[in-house]
Amino acid sequence: MPPTETILGVRFFNGPSREAVNTISQSGGMVVAPAAPSMVNLCYDEDYRAAMANAEFAIADSGWMVLLWKLFTGRSVVRISGLEYMKRLLEHDTVRAANAVMWVVPSLLARDKLVDLLRRREIPAAAQNIYVAPNYARPVRDEVLLDKVRHYRPQHVVIAVGGGIQDKLGQYLKERLDYRPAIHCIGAALGFLTGDQIAIPDWADRFYVGWLFRTFAQPHIFIPRFWSARELPVLIFKYRNRLPPLRTNR
Repeated sequence: MPPTETILGVRFFNGPSREAVNTISQSGGMVVAPAAPSMVNLCYDEDYRAAMANAEFAIADSGWMVLLWKLFTGRSVVRISGLEYMKRLLEHDTVRAANAVMWVVPSLLARDKLVDLLRRREIPAAAQNIYVAPNYARPVRDEVLLDKVRHYRPQHVVIAVGGGIQDKLGQYLKERLDYRPAIHCIGAALGFLTGDQIAIPDWADRFYVGWLFRTFAQPHIFIPRFWSARELPVLIFKYRNRLPPLRTNR
């Protein structure tokens, strides 16, 4: 079993990013990367909390959560940002075989930018390997994507649609596939590399301030989102490693 630290009922990988990528690439299963607002959403979204609880492990993308955990428990969990994790995955030998990866992106523009990134990195990607996701309703279902993954049987499925949707979509695939790929639910991290999202310098990612760049770029989206994370200190202080109870409203 890989080293983990359980925070609010979610198992976080507690080791270096390359080891996280190696582990899931070898064993298959689902990796999630919840931000601080998403951890608060464990209290309000039943489908989301089920996906989090059933993931093989999460990566500690939230520097805020890592600092709170250290403050309230005295224990450490290694921060692995989604951006760092994505870089390590793109370096991994297993993504370089033909049809090794099914990429799920949010738009045609994101697809075109991904094609350019993969070309620069000399990673094979035919048209059938990149899937442009529709707008999902609740519950999150996608039979077209499911059929494509069943047909091509990639070793990796990278879901980069963001907005808390990717984890539910990953869980949907995981429950219905007859084999065990590595499913990476990494939200906007791929867009940081393709240019579909604002670029975050390595120093900003390393010092936990990547959120500032996103906030300045899209304040109308990220100020409300990050404000919702104000509940996280109370949740961690009160529940520690336990999944908090589901609530009906905020």
